[in-house]
Amino acid sequence: MQETELKLELSEAGASSFLKQNPFDCSPTILRQRSVYFDTGEWDLFKRGLSLRIRRCGNERIQTIKSGDGSAAASFTRAEWERPVPDDSLILDDPEAEALLAGASNNLAPVFEVHVKRHRWRLTESDATIEVALDFGKVVAADRQAPLWEIELEMKTGSPTVLFALARKINLIAPAYIGVLSKSERGYRLLGPLPGATKASVTALTPDMNAATAFVHIAAACLKQFRVNEMALSWSRHADALHQTRVSLRRLRSLFSICKSMFNDSRFDHLREELRWLASALGRARNIDVMIKHASDEELSNRLQAARSTAYGAVEAALSSARARSLMIDAAEWISMKDWRSDESGRALRVQPARSFASTVLDKLWKKVARGGDSLIDLDDETRHELRITIKKLRYAAEFFGPLYMSKAEAKRHKRFITAMEGLQDQLGSLNDLATAPDLLSELDLSAVAGAEDLVSAADKEKLLEDAAEAHDTFVDTKRFWR
Repeated sequence: MQETELKLELSEAGASSFLKQNPFDCSPTILRQRSVYFDTGEWDLFKRGLSLRIRRCGNERIQTIKSGDGSAAASFTRAEWERPVPDDSLILDDPEAEALLAGASNNLAPVFEVHVKRHRWRLTESDATIEVALDFGKVVAADRQAPLWEIELEMKTGSPTVLFALARKINLIAPAYIGVLSKSERGYRLLGPLPGATKASVTALTPDMNAATAFVHIAAACLKQFRVNEMALSWSRHADALHQTRVSLRRLRSLFSICKSMFNDSRFDHLREELRWLASALGRARNIDVMIKHASDEELSNRLQAARSTAYGAVEAALSSARARSLMIDAAEWISMKDWRSDESGRALRVQPARSFASTVLDKLWKKVARGGDSLIDLDDETRHELRITIKKLRYAAEFFGPLYMSKAEAKRHKRFITAMEGLQDQLGSLNDLATAPDLLSELDLSAVAGAEDLVSAADKEKLLEDAAEAHDTFVDTKRFWR
């Protein structure tokens, strides 16, 4: 069967406030649940995108296999297989279960547990029936545990758009964030290293996908990267978490820019503007982090640290704002509901093979970078910054669409191409840091502080320009993996 579900994450205070207000016309049913999750010692099920659990509620035990764990943020429909079992022992004699768990069924053992107190309502909204579950609980793995406060909105009948309308209502009552981690993913995160900054992962694309489907998968992965780094940033003001939060927004904005010819939708344009706002809200804090790494004078470093504290406070305010929370709900709905598929404008691009669309995009961006960097040393700062933006788009496009080019030769060329792009991007990034430093130092009233002049050295710029020109030559000479 198929499960259509939207998760919302709350704080402990938010969950308690929501329960106290109880915006529904009925009292909730209260259930206590204990779920035991199983896997092999090598996490074979997790690697296949599966979860396997036995959930006990009262005297009833249900064994469930779900597919799609670890999937991207905007994938709200998952397949699941359920059956009652008499105790906490697995029963895997069903042909479908045997096929899903092939090669792993003889090595399964409990790996972690989830304990929740569930408050459940069953609602009728328009022509839809929705089950709302507010969970207070914890995830327990070995000697670690993590608290859990979340709302699950499960569609029983009707259109999934009602889920998002209800999510917006909940967000007005208690701050609610799109949930991108299943309970099983939370357990696996506890088994591994403590969660920190998360880099973008490869999005699974296949040659039979059309351009629109590839877009949905990539966009959803960007949303997930944003949310997991936003969570890490809420726990600790770590520079890497902030950086990866910004990277996820840049990747999503670049994807929207790359694919804008597919869409003629005012909501798409609105999302682009809102993503630009949110990305810019994180910019100052990141620029200060970069300066701190290069500051050698103690007074300058101390004053930059004070400015950093203020800037991170502004970041936290922006990320926790109703505007940012609404943006992520809107983005998740727009990506996952795909109403834009019915628009005839851009349809020819959306239905073409993803690989054909990708090759056209990559060719166009490659030409702009190749030509734009011909006289890189002589470019003014603004033109060089525009070139840098195009280079980012090409780098991200190469990463997005790389899985579509997976022959042995293509994979080797892809690896070399990304390495060349990284070298060029690093050099131009350092030049941009140098170009923006004077204005930022002036805004922070630090221009006259000892050591500030070292952050804007002309000698450094000359060397960086030479290195950037050399990196551009290397890039041009690197064989394109898509041709």
